[in-house]
Amino acid sequence: MQVVLAVLFFMAGSGLGFAALKAWDNSRINGVNNQISNMLKEAEENAERMKQAKINEMREEVNRMRQEAQKDIKERRTEIQRTERKLEQKEENLDKKIDRVSRKEDELRSKHEDIEKRRAALEDTIQKQEQKLQEIAEMTKDEAQDILLHRTEEDAKHLLGIKLKELEEQAQREADRKARDIIIGAMQRCAVESAGESSISVVPLPSEEMKGRIIGREGRNIRTFESLTGVDLIIDDTPEAVTLSSFDPIRREIARRAMERLVVDGRIHPARIEELIEKAARDIDNEMITEGENITLELGIKNMNNELVRTIGQLKFRFSYGQNVLAHSMEVAQIAGIIAAELGLDEEIARRGGLLHDIGKAIDHQIEGPHAEIGAELAKRLGEKPEIVSCIAMHHDNLEINSIYEVIVAMADAISAARPGARRESIDAYIKRLEKLEELASTFEGVTRAYAIQAGREVRVILNSKQTDDGAVHKLAFDIAKRIEAELKYPGQIKVNVSRETRATEYAK
Repeated sequence: MQVVLAVLFFMAGSGLGFAALKAWDNSRINGVNNQISNMLKEAEENAERMKQAKINEMREEVNRMRQEAQKDIKERRTEIQRTERKLEQKEENLDKKIDRVSRKEDELRSKHEDIEKRRAALEDTIQKQEQKLQEIAEMTKDEAQDILLHRTEEDAKHLLGIKLKELEEQAQREADRKARDIIIGAMQRCAVESAGESSISVVPLPSEEMKGRIIGREGRNIRTFESLTGVDLIIDDTPEAVTLSSFDPIRREIARRAMERLVVDGRIHPARIEELIEKAARDIDNEMITEGENITLELGIKNMNNELVRTIGQLKFRFSYGQNVLAHSMEVAQIAGIIAAELGLDEEIARRGGLLHDIGKAIDHQIEGPHAEIGAELAKRLGEKPEIVSCIAMHHDNLEINSIYEVIVAMADAISAARPGARRESIDAYIKRLEKLEELASTFEGVTRAYAIQAGREVRVILNSKQTDDGAVHKLAFDIAKRIEAELKYPGQIKVNVSRETRATEYAK
């Protein structure tokens, strides 16, 4: 019974517990369901909001894309309209060109038809003239053609002569212009300095006491110095200086260097004077050789005789009209080379002739005669080519031209000498010298006119053919030359050209 009761109580307790548990589970499930419902509702609301935001964003994007598309369409429409306008303009221009071409074709067709008509009329006229000529002259057609051809040939020769004359004048103008361009270009590219010509050199002394030592006991030092150098040693009141005077620039330079060394050394006696003079002479000789070699190397001149190279170096100590002869010769060589290059000739021959053209001035104080002849003889003796020798001999005389290089060297020499600033002679002295030269030549009997040309290097004298004969021409030239030598002072040489001629003039009326 107790067991039954226990079982019954157990079953009753289990039922009650199960009912309570079930009630608690239902309550919990309802709470979870409510929570889930709330979450679903909130999720639906969030989804609705996101959907609405996305829809708005897509609407804005669509509006933006629509605006860009409209803008692009507008730009493309504008570009298309512009292109259409250009095409329309081109089409209009093309139509106009086609119209012009059509009109030209019509004009050409009309002219062609007119020419055909004229040619037909001309052929008809020629046939009529041929028939008439045959009737009048009783000539055959071939004979008439020969006459017409002869006349046509004469007319053609006349026209050809006129054309040749025009071409010759045009060629002369072009040649003159080209020559001016070449000469101006050569002058602009080359220029050398001018230097003062002098026949004295001044040597400074440390004190007045040195003058007595230079003179020496009973003048033995000064006599030794003058006899060994060949220059005049002038000791005057000039304070702390002595003067060396000589027209030979090389001797004067040797004496100057020797005197400077004597003053520095202080041992002044005949043996020491002789020693230093010999040393100065050797130095000058080496300097001339070195200078000549440098010049030939700079100008690209090869295979020149050593003695000729040394003589070129001597020109460093020679001056003419205040222009250093070596500098002048270099400038002439450069200008001659430029002109030869412009003319397509051998530049080395032109430069060689230009460098050597005044080589005679290095020794003209030792040998009598014009420096051109002296230089030509020296170059010939030392193995220079005939064209170089002729350039030297003829650079002051253009009457007998043997080669184009003679003309080039003479032109370059004149350019260098006449270039402003190259020579120091004043214009007044230059004009007076020319006037004196013409006046002197005009004083001789039988002279009608006298002209100084070539910058005073030549005087041309014209004689009266009625007052003189041919035998007097040579004698008068000799007399004028001798009188110029006696009365005028001038550098280089002056050519006297005397001519006598008879002229007759008539007029066809």
